[in-house]
Amino acid sequence: MVFTLKKVVGGLLLPLPFLLLLMAIAILLLWFSRWQKTGKILLSASWLLLLLLSLQPVADRLLLPLENRYPTWNGSEKVDYIVVLGGGYTFNPDWAPGSNLISNSLPRVVEGVRQWRRNPGARMIFTGAAAGQNPMSSARVAAQVAQSLGVPADATIMLDRPRDTAHEAEAVKQYIGQHPFMLITSANHMPRALGFFYAQGLQPIVAPANQLAITSPLNPWEKAIPSPVWLGHSDRAWYETLGRLWQRLHGEESTLVEPRQ
Repeated sequence: MVFTLKKVVGGLLLPLPFLLLLMAIAILLLWFSRWQKTGKILLSASWLLLLLLSLQPVADRLLLPLENRYPTWNGSEKVDYIVVLGGGYTFNPDWAPGSNLISNSLPRVVEGVRQWRRNPGARMIFTGAAAGQNPMSSARVAAQVAQSLGVPADATIMLDRPRDTAHEAEAVKQYIGQHPFMLITSANHMPRALGFFYAQGLQPIVAPANQLAITSPLNPWEKAIPSPVWLGHSDRAWYETLGRLWQRLHGEESTLVEPRQ
């Protein structure tokens, strides 16, 4: 119940649903109340904020501080396990395997396979429970994608009971103890994820994936035209900010150690 409530409330506080809700309130005020000026101000402010969050310079400026803390891992240190955290997914057996991994999940698995090829003696751990009525767990779908990319089935492990990052950290700790391991998740999710793993007394090698904030050159019109792509970047920044706030309020993190880089 708490998990579902957290997801629903958190989802409603993300930029698009939250701003659409404000716009709806503003429209109601304009049509059915005497609060015309309040409705105009609320509608104008919501529209302007939606516009700004849909522009690349604004969106990636918000996202970059979450992503630039940890560089891509290209070190030579060997590990026993490579942990790839779960993310969005579906399951359609008629699709290409990678098509079942939504949004942030596929880049995580791809980076996990890349790191496994550099550490072929390691075993890959995939985390994530089944969502809704899906017959397959996130962990199993991700493992199948890795296997389709050449990772042997006996080199993959599925921890398919955790439903969020805190439970993923607990499950990994129970399975690997203090064995050296590499943690792979989205770059913007890494700071929050590390808090949960630190709280379990674990100190992984950090290998971020799925970097989104663009600092390389773009065409001028790409910076000036609003796009759902850039709004998605703003969404990720706000989602992780809300997550860190919840994490701190509930004392679910520890910052006593720094990751190996």
